[in-house]
Formats: sequence, C-alpha cells, structure tokens
Amino acid sequence: MDPRDLIKRPVITERSTELMEENKYVFEVDRRANKVEIRKAIEKLFDVKVVSVNTLNQTGKVKRVGKYVGRTQDRKKAIVKLAPDSKPINFFGES
Repeated sequence: MDPRDLIKRPVITERSTELMEENKYVFEVDRRANKVEIRKAIEKLFDVKVVSVNTLNQTGKVKRVGKYVGRTQDRKKAIVKLAPDSKPINFFGES
C-alpha cells in the first residue's frame, strides 16, 4: 500500500499541539494499517526516524437530526514519537 494511502491527515487539536512539544505527532490513518506499516510510511513521507507508534480505534459518535439517527465514521489514530535527533514535522508551512 502507498504511504499516502495509509496516512490520511494530521490531527490538529489542542491536545495534539501539546504533544508536538514532546516530539509526538498525531495522524488519522487507514483502519487496516498496523504499527509497522505506519512507522514505515511516516519515515518515508517526512524523512524522520520514528521511535514508537501507538494506535487507537475511535468508534463513530451517534448523531441525530430530527427523527433521523446516524453515526459518524469510525476512525483510527496513530500517535507517532520521533527520535530526539529527528527534525520536527512542519504542518503549518513555517520555516
């Protein structure tokens, strides 16, 4: 599988920006991806050294609009810790 298919998007929240200070980055990944595939994809896409990968599956929330009930999509997130000597990943286009 292509690394760009595995890594869907970075997750930018208040919590994830706090984790960036600890050299940890959060990504939404393909639900079928495992930790080894995620590690290789991050290393290839961003040219960094990955120390560890933690994953979690989030079930979709139940939403209701009037009488109609539905669910948001289930997703998988990966928290990737980089080596201390790796360059930081730049999501915001800053130099």
